[in-house]
Amino acid sequence: MSDASASLVPSDSRKLRACLLCSLVKSALQFRKDGCENCEPILRIKGSADRVSECTTAQFHGLVALMRPGESWVSRWQRIPDTVTQGIYAISVTGSLPDAVLDLLERRGVTYK
Repeated sequence: MSDASASLVPSDSRKLRACLLCSLVKSALQFRKDGCENCEPILRIKGSADRVSECTTAQFHGLVALMRPGESWVSRWQRIPDTVTQGIYAISVTGSLPDAVLDLLERRGVTYK
């Protein structure tokens, strides 16, 4: 497994978290170290334990492995955009992003489900 792929596979199953915007699942440490590969320009999680706590959740259900986002029936079923990175995704997440992030998403025209 390449270093890039290794950063997408959750490393500690006891401390998994899901991004509240794209549902990517990684450990809290991986989010703090690498950020969210899909949402980093908006969420700015990398390097901030507070942002990891605010923009990810430990409350999620189910996991799917997405290897070819543009070709996968799973990505269509889960309504995951073709532009996301390969990785492990939660089927559903519980929680909401901070108001400041929601305002930023609205200004950028990003739909938050």
